[in-house]
Amino acid sequence: MTETPVGRVAALQRYPVKSMLGEQTDSLQVGPSGVAGDRQFAFIDGETGRVATAKHPRLWSALLQCAAVTEDAGVTVTLPDGRALPVTEAAGPLSEMLGRTVHLADERAAGAVLERSDPLEVLAHGIDAEFDPVLLELGQGAPGGAFVDHSPVHLITTATLDAIGVGLAEALRYRPNIIIETDAAPFLENDWVGAKLRLGDVVLRGTLPTPRCAVPTLKHGDTERLPDAVRYLLDHNRVEVPGFGGNLPCAGLYAEVVTVGAVTVGDEVRVGAP
Repeated sequence: MTETPVGRVAALQRYPVKSMLGEQTDSLQVGPSGVAGDRQFAFIDGETGRVATAKHPRLWSALLQCAAVTEDAGVTVTLPDGRALPVTEAAGPLSEMLGRTVHLADERAAGAVLERSDPLEVLAHGIDAEFDPVLLELGQGAPGGAFVDHSPVHLITTATLDAIGVGLAEALRYRPNIIIETDAAPFLENDWVGAKLRLGDVVLRGTLPTPRCAVPTLKHGDTERLPDAVRYLLDHNRVEVPGFGGNLPCAGLYAEVVTVGAVTVGDEVRVGAP
């Protein structure tokens, strides 16, 4: 198979807890189920049994003010008030902060769902407006128990980030695992559906363009709200995404794992024809 170089790995991210800030790393181990340690935990709404995620910002946007990092003793969660505690001890303090009872899950249950708000509704009416969210089943393209939205790995290019106007510094708004530096045209990721991507030891296959909800527009840690983080996509990159319904604003690529191994910052990225 002919492979074309398209760029290099610019940055790598892992998010130990669903919808919390994650951690940047120089190398990621990628197994059949995705990035080791990525989205390995989530908090579950005690009332509905659904996964707590900032995709429903009225209830859960405060999770983006919390950070999760992987340490030798396990995952540590830091709350907005500065308290740092093991993820296994975080449910009580989080419930108090959120005003809603949650409990920790360390494996995605079969059929697990989350609530996804329409980004247009959030842009028009704000994060506190009440409207009926859409239910989305997690991990439909992923083996294993990680709390990924669809496929095991999520990529985005610097060309796409630059076109949106956020750049590498605010890539965290889109929560990718792998950021690819490239001089190619923005939204090239759309063309990688079905293609194989070689990064270091790892080979991935693109599955879907990444649909965008309201999350990129929200505050992440110290950052401010940024409506243009999705508004630009609504105007410039709407894509029909199977299984998600509708002509959706997209940025990035979901991918499945073909060959396991390590990806390191600086690795060349090569793409084969679909």
